[in-house]
Amino acid sequence: MAVATKSSTEIRSILAGLQAEAQAILGKYDQKRAALLPLLHLAQERIGHVSLEVEEWAAGLVETTPAHVHEVVTFYTLYHQHPIGKHHIQVCSNMSCVLRGADEIIRHLEDRLEIKVGQTTKDGMFTLSSVECLCACEIAPMLQVNDRYVGPLTKESVDRLIDECRSNQQRA
Repeated sequence: MAVATKSSTEIRSILAGLQAEAQAILGKYDQKRAALLPLLHLAQERIGHVSLEVEEWAAGLVETTPAHVHEVVTFYTLYHQHPIGKHHIQVCSNMSCVLRGADEIIRHLEDRLEIKVGQTTKDGMFTLSSVECLCACEIAPMLQVNDRYVGPLTKESVDRLIDECRSNQQRA
């Protein structure tokens, strides 16, 4: 099972259904542009990623250009331009983590998941990313899986994490 991709029509329909929530978010800010990040988060939460349709929708709501929204989406690693797996594993590749073995952890994850950085497993369970910094040098090498920070990492702890994610999926 690959990661499901929604059509433009489906995305536009979902966005139309988000108008009331979007207006509530806009109402919290004196400047419309200040609502951009929460609006992108809302859309990504419902759609699974930030598509070009989402960028255009958000641009219209905050009265800016789609190009500006695209710059924001591509700057922040928390926004995904393509669908990702149920478990997004982001390995820190900043100096502290690299010096403590992050490159070895990435190679191990690639071997264990049978994917390369930037790819998603065939079953849609895992997407593997390398990110510049997760601001947790004290637990280097470390990774973030969805919203959870994990570290310091060893091959064994990574294996346990993958098994835990798979086990939780089977129970769900």
